[in-house]
Amino acid sequence: MRKLTDFEKQVIEQKGTERPYSGEFYQHDARGVYCCKKCDAPLYRSESKFNAHCGWPAFDDEIGGAVKRNIDADGRRVEIVCAECDGHLGHVFEGEFLTPKNVRHCVNSVSMVFKATDELETAENKKELATFGGGCFWCTEAVFSALEGVKSVVSGYAGGSAVDANYRAVCSGMTSHAEVVHIEFDPDVISYESLLEVFWQSHDPTTLNRQGNDSGPQYRSVVFIHSDKQAELVNGMINTLTKAVVWPDPIVTEVSAFDGFYPAEDYHNDYFELNGEQPYCQIVVKPKVDKVKALFAELLKSQ
Repeated sequence: MRKLTDFEKQVIEQKGTERPYSGEFYQHDARGVYCCKKCDAPLYRSESKFNAHCGWPAFDDEIGGAVKRNIDADGRRVEIVCAECDGHLGHVFEGEFLTPKNVRHCVNSVSMVFKATDELETAENKKELATFGGGCFWCTEAVFSALEGVKSVVSGYAGGSAVDANYRAVCSGMTSHAEVVHIEFDPDVISYESLLEVFWQSHDPTTLNRQGNDSGPQYRSVVFIHSDKQAELVNGMINTLTKAVVWPDPIVTEVSAFDGFYPAEDYHNDYFELNGEQPYCQIVVKPKVDKVKALFAELLKSQ
């Protein structure tokens, strides 16, 4: 989350409004994407912006799933907020016939930041992928989501086909899938080597088809590699850890070429964040997250 000024807090967190014609994006017409000032989530594309002569930036469409609508406190207007962080954006109006879509998102400039097309392309080129399986993906997702430089972590299945890539089938142990997390990260902030160090520390790579009480091939320790460089790093680290006898038993982590990822059902995503008070999260997940946060802090100090 971005640190906000007092005025930004007044608008974004306390549902205030900036003065008309005062915002930096009122007549802004560069090509790119407008993102949430608080959490940086993409909200609107420049192609949807138009001049409504109302004193605030106006858009006739949002990026799918980026904006939520709530009935305003006055009971008459419809408030719009960022779907990721609930930051106040402004209000939405329909029936004005200002564009063919007949919708106007009236947004405070102070609620947004703008990213030009060139900047977005540069950021996209920096993105790299990692896919790890280390037991229940509820735990693994929570661990990697806590790391700076990790852009997104999605729970899902890898190692099998699309036909039976669902929780019921995978839990039967009869498919070839593993429960995994699919990670997008910025290599300028966190290296693949650092992700691997966290991976080894966050589960037991010496137990075959099992992590704690979770048993079955879907819970196997596995790294799905996306490049020759990743393969070299993974195998090299396994050799180093084996020679150092870090664990009394041999490492059984599977190293396989990435051949597809299938996102898990929606209720699995952000499980720890949404269910943090449940006994499983408190007893199993939270200690792992705390351990990895401490480990990552030490990694940063050593760099």
